[in-house]
Amino acid sequence: MQRIALALATLSLAGAAFAQTPPAAPETSSYYPAPPPLQAPTVEKGVPLTGLTSPLAAGQAAVTRTVIDSDAEAQLFANATKMTWGRYSKIKGAKPGTVAVTKQGALWTVKGRLESVAPGTEGDWVSIDGVVERIAANTIQIRGEVAFRVAKVQNGTACKVGGVLHFRRSGKSQAWRLAEGDNPCDGTQEMFDLAYEKPAEKRPVPAQGKKS
Repeated sequence: MQRIALALATLSLAGAAFAQTPPAAPETSSYYPAPPPLQAPTVEKGVPLTGLTSPLAAGQAAVTRTVIDSDAEAQLFANATKMTWGRYSKIKGAKPGTVAVTKQGALWTVKGRLESVAPGTEGDWVSIDGVVERIAANTIQIRGEVAFRVAKVQNGTACKVGGVLHFRRSGKSQAWRLAEGDNPCDGTQEMFDLAYEKPAEKRPVPAQGKKS
């Protein structure tokens, strides 16, 4: 009887100790800080994409005057009247396009277009439209856009380069070439130039001797 009573007492103490033992903490979740929601938040569909503006574009001040660091370069660029397109310039029958450099007060602008007439390229064109930010020695800096339309590239969609564009001239060259002239659609170097023509030199007329 004593053994049975001792066994019952031992079981009673073990049960009390088990009741006082706190439950084990649940396994920590792999999601932090919380598990994902059962349903993703809904969004409004069909919102128009009009009226959106770029914060970079908004931060750029409009060009109101052309900075001229080289009067000699400015005189040359003022006489720029034609543009050439290297993609087609070597095809027989290719002709240059026209460009107009205009002074509007202290601001210079440039605008032009070349319609390709070389055989097999009819309908392709290149254009430029922008304002001249700075004229320095051998460099013309323009803020604007140059567009290349090639029928076999992007199904004839005009491929454009825009922003601050740099036209550079070397030595005694009569042309400024667009440094950012790689076509963004197919990577072709378009070799797009703005050029001036030298004025014809006036030779002095030799004095004629008096007739006797």
